[in-house]
Amino acid sequence: MILLKLGGSLITDKHRPETSRPHVITRLAREIAQARQEQPKIKLLVGHGSGSFGHPAAARHGTHLGASSVADWLGFAEVWAAAQRLNRLVIDALIEAGLPAIAFPPSASVTSDDGIILDMAIEPIKRALDTGLLPVVFGDVAFDCTHGSTILSTEKIFAYLAEYLRPDRVLIAGFDPGVYANYPHSDEILPIVTEHDLLEIPLEGAVAPDVTGGMGNKVQEAMALARTLPDLEVRIFSGEEPGTLISTLLGGTPGTLITIDK
Repeated sequence: MILLKLGGSLITDKHRPETSRPHVITRLAREIAQARQEQPKIKLLVGHGSGSFGHPAAARHGTHLGASSVADWLGFAEVWAAAQRLNRLVIDALIEAGLPAIAFPPSASVTSDDGIILDMAIEPIKRALDTGLLPVVFGDVAFDCTHGSTILSTEKIFAYLAEYLRPDRVLIAGFDPGVYANYPHSDEILPIVTEHDLLEIPLEGAVAPDVTGGMGNKVQEAMALARTLPDLEVRIFSGEEPGTLISTLLGGTPGTLITIDK
């Protein structure tokens, strides 16, 4: 079982609001389809970030900080609509590639408290996997018991799902080739990041608007994923180079392995 994230930095131009990268999305969908053809028994769930669709709207309205007023809830709806527009592009590309993709929007299935997922509808996702469908989740708004609203990253959703789906691998495909040793002054990519390393290396935020915290927070959330299951492989890598995604799905090990100290 593999949980695969297509990062917002990979499938959108994060410096231009609501600008997708259609050729990249199409290529990634075809690589996923090819991997499933080569390994028909592979169980796969896809997630994707919101990139330049959800993040600018969320930053503008402060949706990740909560909602209470009429204006706040109008902003909540605007962020929801932006996230749905990108999801539609991803779903359409997956279906065009011959994949039986079906979306499971967190906004319709998750409740949280202070940004922590309390409950998510798992059974429909399990049934989709059992029938050979390709479930797709994504970074989305959610109702929060403490703050009214929040934004859930794909990594948070994966961390919750991992406890129920028991994946072997979590693959996070972004634009950057992995975790830099000293961003932005070094081109050195760390092959492994452990819990101890989190205290030693500087982790960057995001240049473009990113209400979920950029790479630094992604690494923290990836580490939380690594803690959920013994021997779970959590990997951050780049999907920018054609062929990298399919080779990784079929067992390749590019980028940075995120792992607990052993």
